[in-house]
Amino acid sequence: MAILTEAEAKRIIDKVLSFSKADDLSVSLSGGRRGNIRYARNAVSTSGESENISLGVTASFGKKTGTATINELDDASLEKTVRRAEEVARLAPENPEYMPLLGPQTYLKTDPYAKSTANMDPDYRAKATFDSVDPCRKKNLTAAGYMEDSTRFNAIGNTKGLSAYNRETSVEFSVTVRTADGTGSGYATRDVTDVSKLNTREATEIAMQKAMASTNARALEPGKYTVILEPAALVANVDASLLNAMVRSMDARSADEGRSFLSKKGGGTRLGEKLFDERVTIYSDPTNLDVPNGAFSGDGRPQEKVTWIEKGVVKNMPYSRYWAEKKGVHATPGGGNFIMEGGTQSLADMIRSTEKGILVTRFWYIRPVDPQTLLYTGLTRDGTFYIENGQIKFPVKNFRFNESPIIMLNNLEALGKPVRMGGNLVPPMKIRDFTFTSLSDAV
Repeated sequence: MAILTEAEAKRIIDKVLSFSKADDLSVSLSGGRRGNIRYARNAVSTSGESENISLGVTASFGKKTGTATINELDDASLEKTVRRAEEVARLAPENPEYMPLLGPQTYLKTDPYAKSTANMDPDYRAKATFDSVDPCRKKNLTAAGYMEDSTRFNAIGNTKGLSAYNRETSVEFSVTVRTADGTGSGYATRDVTDVSKLNTREATEIAMQKAMASTNARALEPGKYTVILEPAALVANVDASLLNAMVRSMDARSADEGRSFLSKKGGGTRLGEKLFDERVTIYSDPTNLDVPNGAFSGDGRPQEKVTWIEKGVVKNMPYSRYWAEKKGVHATPGGGNFIMEGGTQSLADMIRSTEKGILVTRFWYIRPVDPQTLLYTGLTRDGTFYIENGQIKFPVKNFRFNESPIIMLNNLEALGKPVRMGGNLVPPMKIRDFTFTSLSDAV
């Protein structure tokens, strides 16, 4: 029941709309199945699977709105939820930023769904975990990892005739491998739409290599270094991602109101300015086969192929419908993914071309320091290595860094081949003058 077909979802939404006595009514219906398995010290600690479904109703009387949600889909419960949303709307104050509902829209054809992922079961998760743990046991290493798979749908409709449906799947996997004495640590992460493209053994073997190579780390003086940042150091997840931090900070309203790195002193924005190295091009494309996304945003606007930065120049910013109308521009929604163009070099090529530098596996515990310059602080972790004359010479103790992705993308030395990471496509990067401020004893 948690995964409804488009026809099933539309029947429920149409029934909800038929109960409406409001000026306008919008409905969102979503649900899915989520499975997971977690392991530590080479043994499974938790596993589970859950299903959920949720329906949200928003009623409007003029600019007054009210919302109610429910997870029961019988007729009486649906009508009760509509009445509740209307009751809340009548009591609510007017919303000065209220926007009328959208009518029918035309959407791009996207395909973020894979049957292989939808068919995952506990046996599959157990086998994927065994493929990660088994090689570690044989090498006297300790693995801790987590895999989560989800199959979900989202449908929307309203009294203006808008109707949209999307279903998608995803699998996220990460593993940390430690040496027996705890002095070496390695990390790898993967995410896919189609689980047949996930090889947990292969990913774990990379983490194993990093763990064994990172023992007896030496201390280097903090300072400015040439660094090679692996994709996991750039965009593994929202909380540990310099590129995510930048792309998600491009909102037009924040820029217009002087609250972002795209704000000009004295007013205005930096739209159209060249802020980055000319090799920097970043765009969103929901139809991309490597990182497919849903065809519509939360308010029903069609997702588009949008270029945010082209050859270093800021080309577009995401707009809410309200702010776009206020500014008289197209209401471009924020992209569900982002794709950064890269080069042709492999990670090994980039290492071979480096006279002196540091290879960074990933960052963690990233926190903002200054939102207007996008200065962030954080730490390296799980495999940090010194490079000299094109070869990895020895592991180094982890660093704390203070750096801005704006400065980072102006200090580009090279870009590698983009790979999928965190639902996006990101290349490894070689950056000069990356700022490390202190040492960390963490491995």
